[in-house]
Amino acid sequence: MNIALFGGTFDPIHAGHLWAAQTAARKFGLHQILFVPTGNPPHKVRDQLTPYVHRYAMVALACAEHPRFIPSLLERPAPDARPHYSIATVQRAKKCLRVRDRLYFLIGLDAFLDLRTWRDYRRLLDAVNFIVVSRPGFEMREIREIVPGGLVASGAQPRQRGELRLRNSHIYVLQGVESPIASRNIREAVPRGESITGLVPPLVEQYILKEGLYRLA
Repeated sequence: MNIALFGGTFDPIHAGHLWAAQTAARKFGLHQILFVPTGNPPHKVRDQLTPYVHRYAMVALACAEHPRFIPSLLERPAPDARPHYSIATVQRAKKCLRVRDRLYFLIGLDAFLDLRTWRDYRRLLDAVNFIVVSRPGFEMREIREIVPGGLVASGAQPRQRGELRLRNSHIYVLQGVESPIASRNIREAVPRGESITGLVPPLVEQYILKEGLYRLA
């Protein structure tokens, strides 16, 4: 099976996330995409996040109508509130895979370009195949500048445009799924009384309104 991890705060999950996941599933033949809301992200202030229980619930609701989308507890909050690092999440996920399974890591371009600040980013690049969601004006050199030269496969030519072959993995660029939707815009729209219909799945919109989320954003 081809399985992808799609991590993030998902505060909230929105239509752009689902569109990227659907396109990636179709293009790369993904059988499952695990949506992994992070409990304690190392790069963000935890107190400014919506409680994990709400973010996970919204992810579960968003995945309900998509058989290949699975809400995951891989990064549920730990009792000691330690941060979650992607390298550890990938290692835990790989322990559950079968020999012929192939693991991918679905990520937005801006987050990928920040990869050098992540813990053990070299090991992460070596451990999993990346699917990077592009944005307007993207150039492949931006990817190459992030990857240490020692990890790039020597003498290897890409089989397709938008691919970088590494020693033990690949980096693929997913084009044509740029979305203007941002979670921050949704959090700001709710307290102003603006409609978020179409920005998030209907069940997620109902949950946000029912639970009174983002009213004080």
